[in-house]
Amino acid sequence: MKLQRFFSFIYILIVVAFIAGCYEGYVGSEGTMLKQYLEPAKLKELVDKPRADIWIIDVRPESAFKKAHIPTAKNFPSGRIMERLSELPKTQYLIVTCETGGRAQMVIKRLEKAGYTRFMNWGANSRYFDAYGSISD
Repeated sequence: MKLQRFFSFIYILIVVAFIAGCYEGYVGSEGTMLKQYLEPAKLKELVDKPRADIWIIDVRPESAFKKAHIPTAKNFPSGRIMERLSELPKTQYLIVTCETGGRAQMVIKRLEKAGYTRFMNWGANSRYFDAYGSISD
């Protein structure tokens, strides 16, 4: 019985990981050029040499962002981002990240409805943290 529970738990974890990772690399109609930053090493290059036309947007709550975030990332919590659209020019390229990619995708769908086209769901920021660490406030 314990073995069956263990395998059920592993199966659920795999399914959740698969679903969460499905959105990684999802881009808007004008966001294809952002795919070059999908791998952590390439995002690190962007972090080290930021481009004014590309922003890394972390949509986790402010408390999580303060604990750890990708250097140069801006925090636009998912629950408040629609109130802050005036701070996000539609001409800006946006690399959106969160814990798993699911929250980022939810935000991206809202941004799409608001007319944004230059974005990419980078997925789980832990991919970056595992490779390069993070900064905290």
